Amino acid sequence: MSLQKGDAAPPFSLPDQDGRSVSLSDYLGRRVVVYFYPRDDTPGCTTEACQFNDALAQFDSASVDVVGISPDDAESHRNFRAKFHLRFPLLTDADHQVHDAYSTWGEKTMAGRTYMGTIRSTFVVDAAGKIERAWYGVSADGHAGRILAEIGV
Repeated sequence: MSLQKGDAAPPFSLPDQDGRSVSLSDYLGRRVVVYFYPRDDTPGCTTEACQFNDALAQFDSASVDVVGISPDDAESHRNFRAKFHLRFPLLTDADHQVHDAYSTWGEKTMAGRTYMGTIRSTFVVDAAGKIERAWYGVSADGHAGRILAEIGV
């Protein structure tokens, strides 16, 4: 079931690239973009991450934090952050429980092969922990800019 505006954002507590636990509750009082992406250091995911990174000052000026979530492990996240100088946390959801809670894990098809994976999706969670905006199955390129426009930055 897809999350809608006004729904309580499912809580989570996941390890970041340095093994520190990051919880959705850490962001209460601020808005946060929570975006789910398939895999570190792949073309689409790199484009998306770098565009979020390039727009961090704009997000920050609107009191909006950014957090990326994928099934990749901490080492992969550290390498990805270092390679592209990413300045926001990347969280590991290896067992897909948070993906499931946000309805972002599902069947995908590529090159005639069907498999389970991350459905590229993004959520803006408001300062009270409710879904302000939700996008499922987004295109990586230009998505950060579309979010900024949608939230009025």
